[in-house]
Amino acid sequence: MIRYLLAAIVLMAALPARAEIEIKEIASPQGTKAWLVEEHSIPFVALNVWFRGGASLDLPGKRGATNLMVGLLEEGTGDMDAQDFAREAEELAAEFEYEAYDDVVAISARFLTENRDQAVDLLRKSVVEPRFDKISVDRVREQVLSIIRSDAKDPDKIASQTFDALAFAGHPYATSLNGNEESVAALTRDDIVKAHQNALALDNVYVSAVGDITAEELGDLIDRLLAGLPENSAPLPGDATYQLAGGETLVDFATPQSVAIFGHEGIKRDDPDFFAAYILNHILGGSGFESRLMNEVREKRGLTYGISSFLIAKDFGQLYLGSVASANDRINQATDVIRAEWTRMAEEGPTAEELERAKTYLTGAYPLRFDGNGPIANILVGMQMDDLPIDYVVTRNDKVNAVTLEDIRRVAKRILRPEDLHFVIVGQPEG
Repeated sequence: MIRYLLAAIVLMAALPARAEIEIKEIASPQGTKAWLVEEHSIPFVALNVWFRGGASLDLPGKRGATNLMVGLLEEGTGDMDAQDFAREAEELAAEFEYEAYDDVVAISARFLTENRDQAVDLLRKSVVEPRFDKISVDRVREQVLSIIRSDAKDPDKIASQTFDALAFAGHPYATSLNGNEESVAALTRDDIVKAHQNALALDNVYVSAVGDITAEELGDLIDRLLAGLPENSAPLPGDATYQLAGGETLVDFATPQSVAIFGHEGIKRDDPDFFAAYILNHILGGSGFESRLMNEVREKRGLTYGISSFLIAKDFGQLYLGSVASANDRINQATDVIRAEWTRMAEEGPTAEELERAKTYLTGAYPLRFDGNGPIANILVGMQMDDLPIDYVVTRNDKVNAVTLEDIRRVAKRILRPEDLHFVIVGQPEG
């Protein structure tokens, strides 16, 4: 019955949030900082604990260790095996999620106020005292290997991984965080324990909480939750040097439809021109059916079902990418149109009408992201990792509206590099 109560509360917590939220920065008695939004109308708390570094902290020859380690955190602790752990979490109506990404290990929890202490104790055991027993290691390892084998047959994954390998050779970004069959098969329990020590440490942790909890309660909770983790993580990797020139790379793959990843180096999140670049991308390829690329490649010429572009601002490397799929006999025409539109936007920039339409959409859609405790907690911890000010949620739309037509045309010339566009095409394109 209690799990249905949590589901009902989560549904209530997913109702549209207030247009403005009050964010507090707090510090635990042990000195760990966190951002908090108190909301006592619903007896429910969303908690996020993120660790900077993520899969980029994999040691040489141990690719996939962090990902495998994170997949094992919910597989038991102490005298509890995976089933015991899942059963206790369900009885507490607590939901835990553990994810590994290139730059972060993301741990989130959702629990009822009445079960807060028990839920946090259980979460702590999984984070600080995982079992890493052989049965679980073997099972989760096989799941990862299955994903790796599946990705090797997926044209989209092949294209993305090939682009990364060429763009960031020699850096962790160049390879999948899953690792490869050889590296994952060779990982030992000691490797997994080492990955745990390297990735989950107090010097790289970021915390946010939203819901029925006070600053004092959150401070005590944080110290209980993190007690026992090492003080220092492994050193972060250096910057990833972008290494691709303009051109094409073809990966032969038997399929009637080719897929392509295209792009070049991007822009840092803290660059003064980031907001102009963000709006520019929305106009060029980020706005679905309203984008230029969609209009030119799909609507006018029928060369694809979908096309998009996106900015990727990782901690140590930035990309400006796009993706498209088209029949083998039409993919070359699609890439020609993309190059032409990339060039036209770089030379001319968007129109005043396009800019105003983009601003209207982006400022109107932003408040809709704050649609519950969980999404707000995600936003808060992401803001911390991006080193954004605590009032960013209030000033963000002002920053969007402040971008002028002259700004965005200048930035278009700066960041769009048609001569550097590189296409990784997976398929059997004709010609």
